[in-house]
Amino acid sequence: MRRTPRSGRLDQAQMRAANMGLILRQLQLHGGRSRAGLATETGLSKATTSSLIADLAERGLVREGEIHRAGSVGRPGLTVNLDGRRVAGLGLEISIDYVAVTAVDLTGNVIRESITPMDVPELAVEVVLDRVAGIAQRMLESLRSAGHIVVGFTVAPPGVIDYDAGIVRFAPNLGWRSVALAAGLSERIGPECPEIHLENDAKLAAVAEYGAYADSEVQDLVYLSGEVGVGAGIIAEGRLVRGWSGFSGEVGHLALGPSELECSCGRRGCWELVVGLHHFLRLAAPVGDVVHDSRRSMDDRLEILRERAASGDERTLEALAAIARDLIRGLSVLVDVLNPRRIVLGGYFAPFGEQLLAPVKSALDERRMDAGSEVVVAVSALGLSAASRGGALAALEAVFEDPTTVPAA
Repeated sequence: MRRTPRSGRLDQAQMRAANMGLILRQLQLHGGRSRAGLATETGLSKATTSSLIADLAERGLVREGEIHRAGSVGRPGLTVNLDGRRVAGLGLEISIDYVAVTAVDLTGNVIRESITPMDVPELAVEVVLDRVAGIAQRMLESLRSAGHIVVGFTVAPPGVIDYDAGIVRFAPNLGWRSVALAAGLSERIGPECPEIHLENDAKLAAVAEYGAYADSEVQDLVYLSGEVGVGAGIIAEGRLVRGWSGFSGEVGHLALGPSELECSCGRRGCWELVVGLHHFLRLAAPVGDVVHDSRRSMDDRLEILRERAASGDERTLEALAAIARDLIRGLSVLVDVLNPRRIVLGGYFAPFGEQLLAPVKSALDERRMDAGSEVVVAVSALGLSAASRGGALAALEAVFEDPTTVPAA
């Protein structure tokens, strides 16, 4: 509910900020525009549009570049483009096996990115917070020393979140309950820490993937995370679906596995027990194999298995065939319930698109009830940084909502 402004002056300031954000959003979604084009598309007057663009340019959020010729008589204008190279959003994912951190500028370009191996469930929560805060602090210092203004910070754990309190309510694969993650990191990083917001990892990965389709006909998308746990980020009609308590997308706990297998969530027969990363590694290689070495980065371990699959290694291919069969069962349910236009397989599924996509797509096509319900299945190109990149993009929303939070250059 919007508060009633205390004065006309405050209301004017709010309106100006909202209109500046409207121009930024138009440039984000549709690319460079002339001033006249922006005025027409936003419904603002030409004079107001010019004034707002000048303000945005002073803050380093837009720039005018090449000459725009609309084919009409008169002096051609300059194209206004989204800039924001001095602005950065920061995203950080805490996974079971690693911590990923990504910084992007206002146009979505990656400025910094790193992945640090970390056996999170084996460490005390306080130790994890200490190490994660150190990773974040080093990234913040690097960005600021390069002249970037960090406008927001989103942290992505794999679990159910209390958004208002900044608490991880339940993350079974980490062994966490009621962890005050936002406050714990903020205290450790210190007074220069941007405000921290939490969001589930699969949901943020869906945000990152959906960014590639924002100006297309794809409005309904499901991102399936292939981690130790398996979750779904759901985009419906262009909006991220959280559910009333933030619990949406916990598809890894659908009862699609053998009933005798106990899951870390306390249930039995969860889907992630037969399609999760640890199960795949056990199927693909014997104990003692290099791919079970947690000291190696997960990217390296998956690349070893990808090379084995490409060279025809029988055990790796049999493991992938088993994963594909169990993936199909769960994806068939998601397609029937959610009716997405596109499914994106992320996490460890992505490097094995050559082995997984064909059987999954064929099975979903066979189950299709009508010609118009075809779903496109693809693998993510973002790798293990999908959630951290989505977090960085989400952090930038503060600028689009109120560009005046960024000071003049």
